[in-house]
Amino acid sequence: MRFYQADPRPEQYWRGIILFGNNSASYKFALAQALYELRQPDNDLVTLEALAVPFVRHLCAHLKLALRQGTSPSSKFLTACKAFNDGEITETQLVAITVKLGFSAVIDAFHKVNRAELDTRFFIDERKINGGIRLTETFYRLTENAQFANLIQETDARWRLVEEAWGLNLPAKLLNVEYDDDNQLLFTRQRDRRINITSCRNSLNGYQKGFCFYCFRPVSVISGTEDLADVDHFLPLRLHQQINDLNGVWNLVLACQHCNRGVLGKSSHIPSADLLLRLYNRNEYFIKSHLPLCETLIRQTGNTPAQRHNFLKTNWETARNNLFHLWQPVAQGDSLF
Repeated sequence: MRFYQADPRPEQYWRGIILFGNNSASYKFALAQALYELRQPDNDLVTLEALAVPFVRHLCAHLKLALRQGTSPSSKFLTACKAFNDGEITETQLVAITVKLGFSAVIDAFHKVNRAELDTRFFIDERKINGGIRLTETFYRLTENAQFANLIQETDARWRLVEEAWGLNLPAKLLNVEYDDDNQLLFTRQRDRRINITSCRNSLNGYQKGFCFYCFRPVSVISGTEDLADVDHFLPLRLHQQINDLNGVWNLVLACQHCNRGVLGKSSHIPSADLLLRLYNRNEYFIKSHLPLCETLIRQTGNTPAQRHNFLKTNWETARNNLFHLWQPVAQGDSLF
């Protein structure tokens, strides 16, 4: 609830669905990606036939990357998607199957987070009345928001993280996501084989609500934009001999270029104690988002909130004893997480 209460705008409710909604299949992500494409200003009714085309296209594209798209051992719908990818059925046949089977659960479940319905809704189910869904004013406000382009990237990154966790078929306690600082990618390993997952920027941005971790200036994850976020190490990498696993997800944040590179930026200074609490809260969002960042954070920082808080505090004190100088950003917006 804190995720919404601190900033109850439509884009944060949408991020809540993508990051914290229940994941038993990847249909929620495919539906989100389809809706990004179907923001029709002249008609807010989207028929299932119209929705099916981009919905199943995104699913088929991801099936080519990862065969596991859910926790169920079998699915007639996913079997049809695989048959299309193998050239065994036509697109027309696949769309008809999607209309019949693809939306049986996802439309009802889309607005559920932690088994509870959100008050804020982005579409209304009108399948029985009009054969589709009706986009709400809230959805249209979402599409007009400056963060909209970021949401598209964030959704795909979250999808890649979840499907990769399913595909590895490992016990939760063995899942671990690592960071490649040179290429700014999140990856994992299986039997000594490295598996690249997704962009670190795209994966972290939603948990920070599209803002710089330090000053709350809006940032972007779109390459080539002036406000492109930097991936920053909260506790500087120069402390690698004193603190283990500084490349761990627990220590990675997105920062604006002013805070990360500017004359008055953090550089190799130690963020202040209130920023440490902010890092703890951000990491707890990872814990609540489940596969696979939850398992990664627990492995890196502790099983309980108290252990995780103590982990951060101990490492922060080690950093301060070695580098001495504390740093505080100049706020550019309200505290949002």
